[in-house]
This record gives sequence, C-alpha cells and structure tokens, in this order.
Amino acid sequence: MNKPKVAFICVHNSCRSQMAEALGKKFGGDVFESYSAGTETKPQINQDAVRLMKERYAIDMEATQHSKLLTDLPPIDIVIKMGCNVVCPYLPSRHVEDWGLEDPSGKSDTEFMAIIDQIEVNVKKLAELIKNDQLNLF
Repeated sequence: MNKPKVAFICVHNSCRSQMAEALGKKFGGDVFESYSAGTETKPQINQDAVRLMKERYAIDMEATQHSKLLTDLPPIDIVIKMGCNVVCPYLPSRHVEDWGLEDPSGKSDTEFMAIIDQIEVNVKKLAELIKNDQLNLF
C-alpha cells in the first residue's frame, strides 16, 4: 500500500510548516510522506527554526527543504493546518486537521522550543493514527 501524503500548510511556509515537514520525515517517514507549502513563499526558511532544528535533531532543513506554494505539491491525502490566525489555505484532501500552533517567529528560543515540542508530539500522534488505520483514508 502507498504511504499517504501529508501536507503541513500555513501562509508563508517558512517556519512551523517547515519544522513539521522535517519532523514528519524523522518521526513518521516509515508511515507517511511529508510535505509543506503555503499560499506565499519566503526567500529562506526562518533562521531560528533552522538553527534550533540543527541543535536539537541534527536536521539541516536548508539542505533538503525550501519554501513552496500549494501548487507545488502532489495530490495530498492529509492536510495539517499549522494555525494561521487568518483564513487558512484550502487544499483538497481526505482528512484535515488544524493544530492551532502559534507562530514562534521573532520570539525567544524557549517559546520556539515549546512549538517544536508540540509539533513533535503531534507528528508522532499522527503517525500512530495512520499506522493504526484510524483516519479512514482509503
């Protein structure tokens, strides 16, 4: 069976969704394919996110990821909205969740790490739901 494709989306695809894509690959790569995108792009991934993900997980997001538009994605099975505080982008899928995460951009490392911790917990939970076929995707 093909692994479901998960898209982590937000407006700029430069911080939370990028971290979620990276953590999805790390903690859910055996269960789902991990993507991220937004309705707008930024020239680079948030540098605090890049630094903290390198420090904590030894993941270099800049080596394998870049800011992408929703139109750059393949057909998606699961959409995870990061919590846009505006109207979140729409992307057709079989399952949608909104994680309602605050944008840590410009905040302290402690606040950033709290969001990273929550993304890790959510990604692991999502992987378990998929593994146990609890989302009725197919």
